Amino acid sequence: MVLLQTERDALLKPLQTVTGIVERRHTLPILSNVLIEGGEGVRLTATDLEIQVRTNSDTLKVQQPFAVTVSARKLQEILRALPDTAQIVIEEETGKLVLRAGTSRFTLQTLGAEDFPVLTLSDDVLTTLRLPQTQLGRLISQVSYAMAQQDMRYYLNGLLMVVDEAAIKLIATDGHRLSYASYPLAVGAAILPSGSSVQEAILPRKTVLELARLMVDTDQDAVIQLSKNQVMTSFGNTSIVSKVIDGKFPDYTRVIPINHPKNVCIDRLTLLSAMQRVAILSNEKFRGVRLLLSEMSLKVISNNMEQEEAEESIDVQYHGEPLDIGFNITYLLDVLNNLHTTEVNLSFGDANSSCLVTMPGDEQFKYVVMPMRI
Repeated sequence: MVLLQTERDALLKPLQTVTGIVERRHTLPILSNVLIEGGEGVRLTATDLEIQVRTNSDTLKVQQPFAVTVSARKLQEILRALPDTAQIVIEEETGKLVLRAGTSRFTLQTLGAEDFPVLTLSDDVLTTLRLPQTQLGRLISQVSYAMAQQDMRYYLNGLLMVVDEAAIKLIATDGHRLSYASYPLAVGAAILPSGSSVQEAILPRKTVLELARLMVDTDQDAVIQLSKNQVMTSFGNTSIVSKVIDGKFPDYTRVIPINHPKNVCIDRLTLLSAMQRVAILSNEKFRGVRLLLSEMSLKVISNNMEQEEAEESIDVQYHGEPLDIGFNITYLLDVLNNLHTTEVNLSFGDANSSCLVTMPGDEQFKYVVMPMRI
């Protein structure tokens, strides 16, 4: 039975949208598959039971309704290997899916579509908000690099989303640094539960990275729906349903310093280039770097176990007390690489206080990094 006839890219593009979450090895074999359903168009779904990505393609036409699951990775690799202009025909045989393209023929094992676990958003939606995809993608890129990876404090392996009627805020921390970004919402863009002024949810790391991958640079809205245990983000023809992390996120407001007395404004690319060079000779294990702030000068110094040293000197407009402070240079490189402003502000207290990184004239972004002994 012929299921589908189309150009290669018409199927490959929606398939690439959903396969980012598919793991190569699963205890449940069907989780390595993609669910392909044909009706008025074609709908593709992938899940790992914690997160589900689904996309619809209105351009794909089917001859009759069908539902089939097949290995997501194998189907994607086959389509990638075919010529860009290839015309493909997909047929279903007993327990098999057959893909033809010119003189090529591939037979893939299938599993029953009725056994595919589909996640649906629970009925208890608490909060709904809309914001442009461009802005959601920008917020995620500004904070996601500060998420922890495989931390025993599981609530750090994700991103805190805070929503009120005026703004959406995203916060991430691994215990050594914290990133914060907010975006003001239009009037009526956020609908919260009656009697509630704020709603919070911790999004898992995998969900955050998938959102970052799929956001496109467009003013079309993304719609976020928060329930007690889930979050659903819909944009274009795609939706992502994810479980949320059950835990208590640290009080980020206590971490962000106020009124640090030592402040410098530096060209971001100049500082980034200097730190990239100094990082070459930093200790490979501890990645420490010293910042020496003095009259009209900021020096960046690193050394390693082989007694090698790198030093960069940058002219700055500074007239305060001198400061000698150490940081993990990776944390500083992360923030400089993920901002797109021309200049950055660095604010310091003393040698034992955190550094606050902000953008001139922009109160919606803050990055805090704790010092280290060198």
